[in-house]
Amino acid sequence: MFGFMPSETEFFDLFERASENVVEAGQCLKNLMNNFEDSEKQIQHIKDLEHKGDGLTHDLILKLNKTFITPLDREDIHALASSLDDILDEIDAVAILFRVFKIDRPTPTACTLAEILHEAAKEVGKGIRMLLEKNWDIKDCAIRVNSLENKADEVSREAISRLFEEEPDAKKVMKWKEIYENFEMGTDCCEDAVNVLERIALKHG
Repeated sequence: MFGFMPSETEFFDLFERASENVVEAGQCLKNLMNNFEDSEKQIQHIKDLEHKGDGLTHDLILKLNKTFITPLDREDIHALASSLDDILDEIDAVAILFRVFKIDRPTPTACTLAEILHEAAKEVGKGIRMLLEKNWDIKDCAIRVNSLENKADEVSREAISRLFEEEPDAKKVMKWKEIYENFEMGTDCCEDAVNVLERIALKHG
């Protein structure tokens, strides 16, 4: 449908780097939940990846503003860049909450939600690679992310319900409720990113 001119290739290179950064952050959050030793170092690494993502988003928007003819619709480029940035923000927010709330160790629910979020992030990365290859058949990818988002919502909702029923410490209820909700928002952001990819696929497929 369109050729890859040098300036156009730069957009896709930036998206590839941004998506790889998101997947790495998801992996780091999963690692943090499964091995909480030296948590400060791991949380800081996630923060560094979030800063790197901010830089890539800035580069994408700057290039968008300087490019007259773009390989994709301008609003789609902006929306995709923003959605990738949102995923990173939520991953970083979860990690920071473990520091702020002085959590001693993750719960099994936190480990499960981290696994789900990482899987959703990987699906987003897969969708970005398909975009680079001009493969517009991303339906299965979108279905997978939607399923993961539903699962995260269910796991989070059930865990919060158990907190209110079983946890006598109101502060612990508040802390874990916020953590679980931020995990779930991360998968929501993955779904938003795949929705943008689907919109792009419909236009160019």
